[in-house]
Amino acid sequence: MSHEAEMPPSETQPESNRACVDRHDMDAANQASSPGDWFRAELARFGPDSSTDWSLAECEKYCQKWAVQSYENFTVVSWLLPRVLRRHFYNVYAYCRWSDNLADEIASDSESLRLLDWWEDELRKCSGGRPKHPVMRAVQATIESLELSDEPFRNLLSAFRQDRVVNRYETNDDLLDYCRRSADPVGRILLAMAKSDSAENIELSDRVCTGLQIANFCQDMARDAAINRIYAPRSLWQKHRVSEEMLLGQQCQSELKVLLADWVASTREFFRQGWPLVHRVPKWLATDVELFIRGGTEILNQVAASDYDVWTERPTVTKSRKLMLAGQALTGRAFGRAKTLTQNWGTKHQGSQV
Repeated sequence: MSHEAEMPPSETQPESNRACVDRHDMDAANQASSPGDWFRAELARFGPDSSTDWSLAECEKYCQKWAVQSYENFTVVSWLLPRVLRRHFYNVYAYCRWSDNLADEIASDSESLRLLDWWEDELRKCSGGRPKHPVMRAVQATIESLELSDEPFRNLLSAFRQDRVVNRYETNDDLLDYCRRSADPVGRILLAMAKSDSAENIELSDRVCTGLQIANFCQDMARDAAINRIYAPRSLWQKHRVSEEMLLGQQCQSELKVLLADWVASTREFFRQGWPLVHRVPKWLATDVELFIRGGTEILNQVAASDYDVWTERPTVTKSRKLMLAGQALTGRAFGRAKTLTQNWGTKHQGSQV
C-alpha cells in the first residue's frame, strides 16, 4: 500500500500540491550527492532568510517525505498506527530529523548553534505565532490539534546544542542527563499522542528511550571516537583502566572490550525495566514499543557477537533480522499476548533470545 493511500481521506493532498512538493524534492535531490549535501540544499531553500507560502497540506506532505525517505534502525511509521495520527507522526519525525541535521550536518559549531537558536525561535512561534518553516507549520498544527506540550521539543534542542559543545561525560549521571533530553522526549511525545502519558508510563518510556540511545553509543563507539566524541563516562574508563588515548586510538584492545562488555550488560537493564510499558499502552503503540526494545536488544546482541570489537567492523542489524524482529512483535500483538522477556535478560543474555 502506498503512503499516499494510508493518509486519511480528509487529509489526502490535492494533485496540484503533490506535484509541487514532488518537483521541489526532485530538484533538491538532483543538486545533492549525499544526505548531508541534500540537507544543506534544503537549508538553502528553507533557512532563516526564507519563507514559504505552502498550504498546511503541502507542509505535511513535505514532512511525510522526510519520514518515508529516511533510514533508521527501526520502523518509522507502523502500519498499525491509527490513520488519524499518521500525519502527526510524520510531522514530529520531520522535526526530529531537521533538528538532528542542524546539529550534525553543519561544519561550524558557531553556525550550528546559530541555526539551532533560529529553529527554537520557530518553535516558539508555534505557540500563538506563525512559523515560516514548513516543518514547523506542520508541527504547530500537531501541537494544537493534539494539545501537546512543547517542552519535549525544546529539550531535544537543548541536547543537540550540547552535542556541539560537550564531547566528554564525567559520570554516568551526566550521560543520563543528556539522554533525558536527547532520547526521552521522543517517547514522551508518543505517549502524549496516544493519551497514555501517565507518570508510570513516562518513567517506563524513559527507560526504553535511554536504553536505545546508549545501545547506539555502544554500537558507534569507534565511529564517535573518530570525530572526538566519547559518550562512555570517564568513571567507566577509570573502572577498567582505560585511557582517553586508548579510546581515541581506533585500535581494538582487551581493556576496551572489557569496558564495552560492561556497558552493554548495564544497558540491557534499561530494556528489562522498560518492558512492562508494552502492556500499558494501546495495541498500536505496544507493537512499536516491543519492536524498539527488541531492536535495541539486538544491537547489543550484535555488539556481543562481535566479541565486543566495534573497531575492526561496526556491528549492524541485518534487514532479515529486522524483519524477523518485526514479525515477532506483530505476532505477539495479534494474539493479544507479549512474550515475557525477564528470564532472557541479564549479563549472560544469549544471542537472539528476545
